[in-house]
Amino acid sequence: MLDLFAGCGGLSVGFEAQGFATHGFEMDADSCATHRKNLKGNCTQVLLTPETELPPAEVVVGGPPCQPFSVGGKQKGLQDSRDGFPIFLSAVKRLRPEICLFENVRGLLYKNKWYLDEIVQALQDLGFIVEWKLLNAVDFGVPQNRERLIVVGHKGNFRFPKIFERKISPGEALGELAFLSPSESKFLTPSMDEYVAKYEKASFCKRPRDLHLDKPARTLTCRNLAGATGDMHRIKLPDGRRRRLFLREAARLQSFPDWFEFVGTETSCFNQVGNAVPPLFAFHLAGSVRDYLQSSCRLSPSEIEQRQSPIQLSLPF
Repeated sequence: MLDLFAGCGGLSVGFEAQGFATHGFEMDADSCATHRKNLKGNCTQVLLTPETELPPAEVVVGGPPCQPFSVGGKQKGLQDSRDGFPIFLSAVKRLRPEICLFENVRGLLYKNKWYLDEIVQALQDLGFIVEWKLLNAVDFGVPQNRERLIVVGHKGNFRFPKIFERKISPGEALGELAFLSPSESKFLTPSMDEYVAKYEKASFCKRPRDLHLDKPARTLTCRNLAGATGDMHRIKLPDGRRRRLFLREAARLQSFPDWFEFVGTETSCFNQVGNAVPPLFAFHLAGSVRDYLQSSCRLSPSEIEQRQSPIQLSLPF
């Protein structure tokens, strides 16, 4: 399995846990170092281009960056050099994998739907049936609301993973960590509390945006983990003080195992966590890919062509 734009390896952790041999490609040095420290597969530090030489693989996955989505931008689509999708599509075209999968933000379904249509058409032109779903990591054992668009190009009879009946709470994931306040804790100051209160009032929050141990966490991002913003993730302790999350707490909310070690400064590590695909979510996606590869129910090229249109959008409403 090739993991393009691999970050610190969230997708690769899930695929390796399902028995895949992985190879990541990532431009950030700290993310590559984290990937190499924790995974069996290699991670090549490289600024990917459509011409980057890649090894053969049955599976190509990734989270391509999608820069040119602004309505005020030029919207060049697949011709925009800032975008990662031409790189992803080039890899699929050259390697001809059995299946490809990418994840992205939900905005690709709405105001940027025009661009998703371009990507889907490109994959169809390569002979794939293309299906997608808007999935929430909280439905797969991750204690966090994290909606992501999952797009799969396959040759027939791929099945998305089944949703869990039971949700895992942050309280279960964090355990006693949520009640600790060691010397390295970073507490919100009175002025920060005041700013947060104004932020929540302006945002019409019905419930303070602290981490509640009995309900799924808000989406973890680079901004609300590494930045001291009004939307930062924080825990309210029994004595009323509020402290920012520790790196290990953020990692658990993303479903990284405790043995997974991050490399780099605190800010870099928080950014790696915020950018990652939750490994447990990736594990269940990888299970669907494994089941697909082990099945013998692929379709012929003519059957694939018949199923390519129309494409059905599936939303978890």
